[in-house]
Amino acid sequence: MKQLLRTNDPTVMAFAKALLQGEDIDCFEMDVNMSVLEGSIGILPRRLMVREDDLDQARRALRDNGIAVDE
Repeated sequence: MKQLLRTNDPTVMAFAKALLQGEDIDCFEMDVNMSVLEGSIGILPRRLMVREDDLDQARRALRDNGIAVDE
């Protein structure tokens, strides 16, 4: 799996996941439970991962909708 997106903003993460689901691209959100360690203040970013085969299509889908992706 490859990292597609890293963000502290839960709304961006939710929007990105919805866009990918609409494109039939499987994704996995990592570091969701890190809030237990940080005290729920949101300083640790979450990562959105996709399969390497879907990476280019996923980047294109997010860029087309105004979400900056990791290169």
